[in-house]
Amino acid sequence: MRSIRFATVALATAALALPLMTGSAVAGPSAGRKAAPHSNASFDRLRSAAPEGFVVGTAVAGGGHHLEQDYPDPFTYDKEYRKILGRQFSSVSPENQMKWDYIHPERDRYDFKQADAIVEFARRNHQVVRGHTLLWHSQNPAWLEQGDFSEKELRAILREHVTTVVGRYAGRIQQWDVANEIFDDQGNLRTQDNIWIRELGPGIVADVFRWVHKTDPKAKLFFNDYNVESVNAKSDAYYALIRDLLDQGVPVHGFSVQGHLSTRYGFPGDLEDNLRRFDALGLETAVTELDVRMDVPEGGTPTEAQERQQADYYQRTLEACLAVDGCNSFTIWGFTDKYSWVPVFFEGEGFANVMTADFTPKPAFYALRDSLKEAARKDDCGKHHKP
Repeated sequence: MRSIRFATVALATAALALPLMTGSAVAGPSAGRKAAPHSNASFDRLRSAAPEGFVVGTAVAGGGHHLEQDYPDPFTYDKEYRKILGRQFSSVSPENQMKWDYIHPERDRYDFKQADAIVEFARRNHQVVRGHTLLWHSQNPAWLEQGDFSEKELRAILREHVTTVVGRYAGRIQQWDVANEIFDDQGNLRTQDNIWIRELGPGIVADVFRWVHKTDPKAKLFFNDYNVESVNAKSDAYYALIRDLLDQGVPVHGFSVQGHLSTRYGFPGDLEDNLRRFDALGLETAVTELDVRMDVPEGGTPTEAQERQQADYYQRTLEACLAVDGCNSFTIWGFTDKYSWVPVFFEGEGFANVMTADFTPKPAFYALRDSLKEAARKDDCGKHHKP
């Protein structure tokens, strides 16, 4: 039975999950209950379906590339978006609003407005928050990347940023992506494009974990990256580094796979095995940024077969996490295609989320819901039959 670490998600009533990939069947609303296209009925909410102690999250759209789009800030101005965000999910991650370029745009000025609003929204909706991110090679402000700082000055800047941001939200952030994407796909440290590692040396990574833990001892501290779903050179590099840091007593609590997947490629079938080896180190694990993009011609829409494959990828990722006792946090990177980052960064690919642009649930949504309900049913049965 899954260990109970968090008390933020209610145990759902049981419902058997229907197999997703039998013939040409597409997962849909539960039999006997007709869900409206924009349903937020309690039986159709992901957070309600989840097992006790298992949080289901999403990224909160805003900042970053959204600033260049032809719509106002989604989180601030889209009421329907916020309604679904609050009802469907028990965890939220700022998509860009806590990254350096957004929250610390000038050396002597922070902009906490959007991050504050997200944390307050989570409090009102009984959600936990994943902080994202503190040490990264990307989305740093120009004043930092182009500044002429000594090693001592740069170290002081980083420490001041970490203690200021983490301290502001101490006690209100469940997990922090402390170090994000510090290895390349060959398993080499980013010693050139990561300003912190380049200028301060690899030891700065351990220092940041220590600073964060001292500032907020209750937060769980994670390494986070993409293309680490499988056992490969990149995930091996994290395994070796984390084992070394743990031997040194560095407060590392978790390892998370982002899960930016594409139907162009096969599903990472060893995901569960990979999570288990980090779990065996005593770490928590998580899926933090799952989306599944598809090849769709400009102006076109996905076929039913594509949507079934997408749903299969979502479902298998969730089930791999559910199968690992210490994997208690599962986050999709946005829930609606209306505000997806994918078409902006991947030409010819899109429709990566579990709802359409008008918030209609896709087969992927129902696949997640049914897998969560089945996991909750098994947990409930285990409790009632415990000797």
